[in-house]
Amino acid sequence: MANVLDLRRRIRSVKNTRQITKAMKMVSAAKLRRAQERAIASRPYSAMLASVIESLKRRIEIIDPQTGEVRHPLLRTRPEKRVLVVVISGDKGFAGAFNSNIIKATAHFLDHNEDKEIDVEAIGRKGRELFRRRFPAAKFVEAETENARPQRQRASRIEIVGEHPDLLQRLSFDHARHLGEEVVARYAHEEIDAAYLVYNEFKSVIQQRVVVERILPIIEAGKHIIAEAQEMTPEERVEAGRAALTAGVSVQPGEREADMREFEDEARKFGTAEVDYIYEESAGAIFNDVLPRYITSQLYHAMLESVAAEHAARMTAMDAATNNATEMIDQLTLTMNRVRQAAITKEIIEIVSGAAAI
Repeated sequence: MANVLDLRRRIRSVKNTRQITKAMKMVSAAKLRRAQERAIASRPYSAMLASVIESLKRRIEIIDPQTGEVRHPLLRTRPEKRVLVVVISGDKGFAGAFNSNIIKATAHFLDHNEDKEIDVEAIGRKGRELFRRRFPAAKFVEAETENARPQRQRASRIEIVGEHPDLLQRLSFDHARHLGEEVVARYAHEEIDAAYLVYNEFKSVIQQRVVVERILPIIEAGKHIIAEAQEMTPEERVEAGRAALTAGVSVQPGEREADMREFEDEARKFGTAEVDYIYEESAGAIFNDVLPRYITSQLYHAMLESVAAEHAARMTAMDAATNNATEMIDQLTLTMNRVRQAAITKEIIEIVSGAAAI
């Protein structure tokens, strides 16, 4: 059994750890508020963009009357033989099961699509490090002509075509735009037959789920096509709610989110309104230009929600670590008091026994 001095050292060490975890919890709570505001603020843009696309679709001919094929390449569906998976994970640890849930969902999707060639686009350092150990990087050969795309030399069924570590640390719309343009180009040139997003969908601290969402081809703008989803367990909801309340983060939708929902409802009415809008350019030209932007907005919104979900997961994990440290301090203090009392009792017995012997 440890002596009193060793127990005091352990108690002091655990107290120092508790201070660190408590500070990390408050930092994550502050970052969560800002990330949640950014995620909510991006919803009206996505909603209105989807409504504009639906409004334009009602005013142009989507199908070519001569060939009978869909005119825009992003609307064409074909058998899924080559698939792109964009995995959005975190850049740091100490976030509980946040990164492991993303990786498990990706692994489950890969295992259930063994008959397809899959390209992985890794966003975030944690996912990049794991996929780099499991799968080889794709190899490209520069094209002979200037405007041609690089030629692919596939050596494995699953390959990594892109890595984006630390992208979420200073996330901007330009980063999502570059990635979205590349995804759209791959689909338009028939290098892939479908594109999926794997990320943590964030609604609030207690309303999150890991989803595998198909973003290409575009079937209906504004409609989320979820291939797989993993909901939070009741225990995880309770822990997240307790951590949010102790950190001063609301678990209920705020006034701004209610205003955003009202705006989204108005945006949907715009897309279905029987109004003959006058466009400065032709409806077809605007439609061809707006449709790729819709993919970019989906990528950007998924990244924003993933950032908010990561901060929420880290806040919950640090709250649990702080509570565990408090319980450990109480147990060590009780043990130390017992050891000290035993030592005092032993000394008293020795003194009494010596006096009786005299």
